[in-house]
Amino acid sequence: MNVCPRCRRPLEDDEPYICCAGVQLRWRCADCHKVSEGFAFPYGMCPHCKGKLELLDRGAIQGDEAMEAVRKAFEIELGGHAFYARAAREAKDEELRELFGRFAAMEKEHMETLSKRYHAELPEPSADFQLDRAAIFAGVDRKPEDPANLFRIAIAFEQRAVDFFAREGERAPEGSVERELYKELAAEEREHVALLTTEYRRWQTGKAGIL
Repeated sequence: MNVCPRCRRPLEDDEPYICCAGVQLRWRCADCHKVSEGFAFPYGMCPHCKGKLELLDRGAIQGDEAMEAVRKAFEIELGGHAFYARAAREAKDEELRELFGRFAAMEKEHMETLSKRYHAELPEPSADFQLDRAAIFAGVDRKPEDPANLFRIAIAFEQRAVDFFAREGERAPEGSVERELYKELAAEEREHVALLTTEYRRWQTGKAGIL
């Protein structure tokens, strides 16, 4: 069996891959100025407030576009999982609680796939994640009294993820590992948008979900 020469983990096939094992980065919040350590954080936001994180060790991944692509993917996937898990706990509608619980499981499975594929350590889920953070990322006003608002936020940030991955994929060099990664991630997020949109329409009409 082929193994990664860097971390010695088994390789699934002979295709080009990215190894992110053991990568730890240091970040400082532009707002509260606290320093955090980790490969990626949900939406690139400070875990202490909602500020924008800035990389302190700027030379750590400079020039490694493929690893940066994986890190950005984890930012979005971590944010999605944290949002769905929190929405499942806070939704007043029982059907929505169950639905977002399934979405959280879906995102967790996707992160585990990414972690296995790119040898990155899977960060612990954020238990204190605030739904406002997802609303900020998605560009949708947060309306706690409106259960449909959870759907609109979810669809908006999944669509934003599609746009981001598609845009970055176009910018990446032809034939590069990161270009293929961005294309794969964009396809995954398009599927999520379609699934969420279908679930939202069925929920609006009182029909059972398809998940």
